[in-house]
Amino acid sequence: MSLGGINKVMHISNFQKGKKEKIAVIGLGYVGLPLAVLLDEKFNVIGFDINPQRIKELKENYDRTREVKKEKLEKCSIEFTDNPEKISEAKVIIVTVPTPIDEHRIPDLRPIKSASKTVGKYMKKGSIVVYESTVYPGLTEEECVPILEKESGLKWKEDFNVGYSPERVNPGDKLHTIDKIKKVVAGDTPEITEFLTQLYGSVITAGIHKAPDIKTAEAAKVIENTQRDLNIALMNELSVIFNKMGIDTKAVLEAAATKWNFLRFEPGLVGGHCIGVDPYYLTFKAEAIGHHPEVILAGRRINDYMGKFVAENTVKKLIKAGKAVKGSKVLILGLTFKENIADIRNTKVVDVYNELREYGIDVYVHDPYAYPEEVKEEYGIELLDDIEREAPYDAIVVAVKHKPFVEELDFKEYKRLLGNNNKPVLIDIKGLYSKDKAIKEGFLYWRL
Repeated sequence: MSLGGINKVMHISNFQKGKKEKIAVIGLGYVGLPLAVLLDEKFNVIGFDINPQRIKELKENYDRTREVKKEKLEKCSIEFTDNPEKISEAKVIIVTVPTPIDEHRIPDLRPIKSASKTVGKYMKKGSIVVYESTVYPGLTEEECVPILEKESGLKWKEDFNVGYSPERVNPGDKLHTIDKIKKVVAGDTPEITEFLTQLYGSVITAGIHKAPDIKTAEAAKVIENTQRDLNIALMNELSVIFNKMGIDTKAVLEAAATKWNFLRFEPGLVGGHCIGVDPYYLTFKAEAIGHHPEVILAGRRINDYMGKFVAENTVKKLIKAGKAVKGSKVLILGLTFKENIADIRNTKVVDVYNELREYGIDVYVHDPYAYPEEVKEEYGIELLDDIEREAPYDAIVVAVKHKPFVEELDFKEYKRLLGNNNKPVLIDIKGLYSKDKAIKEGFLYWRL
């Protein structure tokens, strides 16, 4: 019997509070930290991150991602550390590092390979290494396992085992929290799959789905966001078509949604670390095996075009308002890739910003959730701390549905920020407001 035999390896009961065995979570970002906090309810957890500042903040019960509240961190007993030697104390090691793409839209495997090297260097015989990062089918066994073997000097399935359980964290979503989302698990042996079922099942109330193998679990994760990407791409293409025809896309979708089996997706800027990235992992692997994925890449092209489309229509409204485009002032409200979170990774609002700047427009950005120093470092943009500072503006682009924008800004406030001019331009990317009311209020109004 291989080491995968669960009776020969370990029991879940050995990890319970006060017991010897420990679980290490590698990478304490939007995925890793909520997972570590959840596991901490029943198990002994080590939380490892290579960023010492992140560890310092977590020890002070502060989560800059705002996914875990201070009170929750105060109650947990996670051993936060940036010392990789602590990994050697854990029998189960869960890797939750990001898997981005590079400037050529090719999977950037450096984070997951680096994490695998670190884990391999410090893991012990009998370890189970579980990957949660989004990858293409086959990556865990083809790329990560050889690194683990090389760094550890151990042999896969004899000295250690691996598993895969795709993360399904939805940042900013307080309803569909990690414990309320069904978990997919797969091990390199049936015994490891059963062990992971028990491990995750002890804290995930929504239940567990056992995939037949690791590649299936990897594929399931990568197509979840690919499917959403394609559906949104269809809505975006329809928005482009309907805009050219003078038809309000939102009105069309509201009419179509009266049919019971109509899938209600909406047009928008598709950014973030998942939907705008994951399809490229699948297309990369598809091309590597000799298949050119036309539909998936077509959807990506459409979604990547939408920032330019929004900017072009903003310029058209400025011209219609009689404004000189070059030197005009535009305020963008919101920069994060979705509402009510601080995550700016792969945000497509930046595409709108850059395109407007290409027209010689002075563009200002305000976001109450984003961290100014992160925005400056990542995009070279200085966030406005006060939207009044550069007023009056020639146009306002509402890019993100942040709670403060919804609750504190109305047509009267927008008019004031626009200098109460007789042709105020309001670009409503998310369709927050009534088009009829906006037009009645005198706005030159546009939305996707």
